[in-house]
Amino acid sequence: MNSGKIALGLLAAAATGALLGVIFAPSKGAALRRKIHRMGEKEIDVIKKKFNDFVDSMSQSCEKVKENIEDFTHKSMDREDEKVSAGGSI
Repeated sequence: MNSGKIALGLLAAAATGALLGVIFAPSKGAALRRKIHRMGEKEIDVIKKKFNDFVDSMSQSCEKVKENIEDFTHKSMDREDEKVSAGGSI
């Protein structure tokens, strides 16, 4: 069995269990709706934070790649300049 399917099954089971626990909890309708709303807001905040962290990480990675390309380009140009000044050809 694929580990992705196992993880998906565990996630679905956890979500179902949490939902059933909230639904059958001894609360009134308004209190239950507030509780569900707060839980949703918390999860949205967690997802937003993870997404922002991912975007920051990707931005940093892109900057490093850009710097590496610029360094490589400058070094290559310097080598070609040295060859030309030493009497070699391009």
